[in-house]
Amino acid sequence: MGMTMTQKILAAHAGLDCVVPGQLIEADLDLVLGNDITTPVAIHEVEKLNVKEVFDKDKIALVPDHFAPNKDIKSAEHCKCVRDFAKKHDITNYFEVGEMGIEHALLPEKGLIVAGETCIGADSHTCTYGALGAFSTGVGSTDMGAGMMTGKAWFKVPSAIKFVLKGKLSPWVSGKDLILHIIGMIGVDGARYRSMEFVGEGVSSLTMDDRFTVCNMAIEAGAKNGIFPVDEKTIAYMEEHSAKKYTVYEADEDAEYDETYVIDLSELKQTVAFPHLPENTRTMEEIDDIPIDQVVIGSCTNGRYDDLEIAAKVLKGRKVAKGMRCIIIPATQAIYLKAVENGLITTFIQAGAVVSTPTCGPCLGGYMGILSAGERAVSTTNRNFVGRMGHVDSEVYLASPAVAAASAVTGKISCPQDLGL
Repeated sequence: MGMTMTQKILAAHAGLDCVVPGQLIEADLDLVLGNDITTPVAIHEVEKLNVKEVFDKDKIALVPDHFAPNKDIKSAEHCKCVRDFAKKHDITNYFEVGEMGIEHALLPEKGLIVAGETCIGADSHTCTYGALGAFSTGVGSTDMGAGMMTGKAWFKVPSAIKFVLKGKLSPWVSGKDLILHIIGMIGVDGARYRSMEFVGEGVSSLTMDDRFTVCNMAIEAGAKNGIFPVDEKTIAYMEEHSAKKYTVYEADEDAEYDETYVIDLSELKQTVAFPHLPENTRTMEEIDDIPIDQVVIGSCTNGRYDDLEIAAKVLKGRKVAKGMRCIIIPATQAIYLKAVENGLITTFIQAGAVVSTPTCGPCLGGYMGILSAGERAVSTTNRNFVGRMGHVDSEVYLASPAVAAASAVTGKISCPQDLGL
């Protein structure tokens, strides 16, 4: 029986000729990731093992991004715990405020993960790096701590679902609309502990930022990971950002998939996920007037430069609706700087939006945009669970940067076409 991309990567890192779905393996890790919320838990577990050294100081990345810059004393203590651990073990890839970014945008940008590698992270959206043709997945803090010390992790080999993409996206439709469409189609548990593998001629029309967004939200369908084939765009991205050697794995022709879906990208419409699950999707034409109080454009899902550029195109020459709070968060310092140099930040400020230093902030209900009871937000983030962005009686609507920016202008859920764009 042939193997999928994911299965080939896992087999190689387990030192096996082949693996099959359901098989338990121990695989070598190329990168272990933690943030300011999950790493302190991992550190405390590691201390119980009485292990003196990490397995490789160059293959661990620690990124304080959830409550950094620190919002209170507790978050400051968490970050200090991570900082002290990084200093003690001379961790190469520790990123403090001023050089840090939102972890899942920062690591690819820094070239820390490339095609054919394995990565675990104590954050569920670690599956983002499948856009580069890597196997990456989220784990608990205990597994992350063990990974830091041993350089290995146990996995149950996942079966896979194939998504065959054809055609190309229409104007103002993006990777966010694609993944929301898929989650709406299969549900939040439709890919539970399976690999979502994206193939087909339509892949070439997707930007790398589109692919990062799609893989980032694979977990919202319950997937173990999402993964794209390595093509010219992938290679160009890796060669621009990394000096690491990459390995290209391709699925065998006789690889087995539990299900296959064919999606014509040209038929996709702008899509919004209504409260309180990412699967509760509707296209713009199905949405009546829904007034909102806040817009958030950013996060590990949609805080990359392409996302900001799209938002700026919508906001340029326009004003955020009176009483509306529009919060824009570039995902990394490099993205922030590029947005400054190209005038995007000026556009945002002139429109009446506020711009934050890179942080996860409001996505998890941390800070920088908490909702009170009865308030609604359109957000480019990845989850809209009850109380996700604040009060349990608030509502979060997930959307693309284009829809979020248009909604900020009109004060209700809208798309760029509503503004004549």
